[in-house]
Amino acid sequence: MSTQGPPIIIRRKKVVHGHHGGSWKIALADFMTALMALFLVLWILSSATPQQRQGVAEYFSTPLLTAIAGGEKQASSPNVIPGGGPDPTSMEGERERIDRRVDSRPSNVPQRLRELRRRIENAVQADPMLRELRNQLRFDMTREGLRIQLVDTDKRPMFELGSDQVAPYMRRLLRTMAPLLNEVSNPISISGHTDNLRYVGGLQGYSNWELSSDRANASRRELIAGGLEPDHLLRVAGMGDQVPIPNSEPGDAINRRIALVVLYQEIANHIRTQGSRGEMFGVPSAMPPSDDLPTDEFVEGIRETLGGQ
Repeated sequence: MSTQGPPIIIRRKKVVHGHHGGSWKIALADFMTALMALFLVLWILSSATPQQRQGVAEYFSTPLLTAIAGGEKQASSPNVIPGGGPDPTSMEGERERIDRRVDSRPSNVPQRLRELRRRIENAVQADPMLRELRNQLRFDMTREGLRIQLVDTDKRPMFELGSDQVAPYMRRLLRTMAPLLNEVSNPISISGHTDNLRYVGGLQGYSNWELSSDRANASRRELIAGGLEPDHLLRVAGMGDQVPIPNSEPGDAINRRIALVVLYQEIANHIRTQGSRGEMFGVPSAMPPSDDLPTDEFVEGIRETLGGQ
């Protein structure tokens, strides 16, 4: 009889390496697409004007919540359900509540005016001809709104001496500003001002009153020629030499100027309905610093004084 035991069987597992698949191709394609998009963006930015680049920067500066919600109306709502009335499925209550506030929200007014001021300054800076006029372009806030003053100097007057003939650089400046003024819905007031140098005939004939009015109207014509919507204009007036710039001599060149005021909507409404200037409506006399736009509290004080409109 054989003494050998049962045979020994050794089993070895065969290791089969799986195929790596094509996932790397998808990753590479995504990378190349992103790289191509980056080069396209860089090429577009290199060929864009300063104004276009500014517009791109403003787009990306929009708050994420506002961009996702589709605007301030939805982002400012505390309710998840877009309702607010008796029936949660109805949007009438929420829509009515927000629509009443959208134009009266105080933060909107300074923001729009800041944006307008920045756009005008950027447009002037981008134009080599207008860049020399930066010192003759002044911004400040009044009780009526954002005031933009175009002032004379002895070396660079805005108009021909003693006439309403617009200088070429003044014409270019007004026509550059015109489309930017269209970007806000606020009405515009134009006033002309002169120094105290009088005509030989005095007030009997053609005087500083007529000259300031003619220059204001000449500025209006240039703005219209530059594309300003006529409906934006509310008031064109000549102030003669009666409103000199504070801390200046009446005969100084800076008193020969054109003042454009982007009016608060409340002031414009009262001008239309009462035919009076904003100072006669009981508007608070406290003013913010001349170099700054009004604070939210200042704008809210105007609205409360004018009846919350």
